[in-house]
Amino acid sequence: MMISEKLKEARQKAGMTQDQVAEKIMVSRVTVSHWENGKSLPDIVSLISLSDLYSISLDELVKEDSKMVEKVRKDAKDANNNKRLIGVTAILVIAVLLVYAISRIVGGGFKDFCEGAIRWVLIAIGLAASMTYLSQTEPNEDRKK
Repeated sequence: MMISEKLKEARQKAGMTQDQVAEKIMVSRVTVSHWENGKSLPDIVSLISLSDLYSISLDELVKEDSKMVEKVRKDAKDANNNKRLIGVTAILVIAVLLVYAISRIVGGGFKDFCEGAIRWVLIAIGLAASMTYLSQTEPNEDRKK
C-alpha cells in the first residue's frame, strides 16, 4: 500500500478532516491533500508528526513505499551535506577572523589584511564548493558494471 493511501486511511480512522490534520501538524490543507492524493510526499518532520498523530509507527508508514524510502534517504543525505557546508563555512570564517586579529596585533592595516587574505579566502571557498558538489553527486550505477 502506498503512503498516500495509508495517510488517507489513517486520517479517516482517526475521524479527522484534512483541515484538522493540517492544523495539528502545522501545514496547509492543500499539502495534506497532496500527500493523500500522491502528488507529493511528506518530509521527515511531517512524517514524525503524522506518525504521532495517527499512532502509527514510522516503519509502517514508510517502508512499503519505495518512493517514500528514497525521499527519506535523499533528505537525510541533503541534511548531511548541509551540515558539512555549514561546518566548512564556520571554519573559514574563524580562520579569516584569526588572521585578521593576528594582523591587527602585529600592526598590519585592514587593507593589507584584505590584500593578503583574499586569495586564501577564494581558495577555501572553491574547496568548500568542490567538496559539497562532489559529496552530492552520486556515481552512475551503469558505469560501475
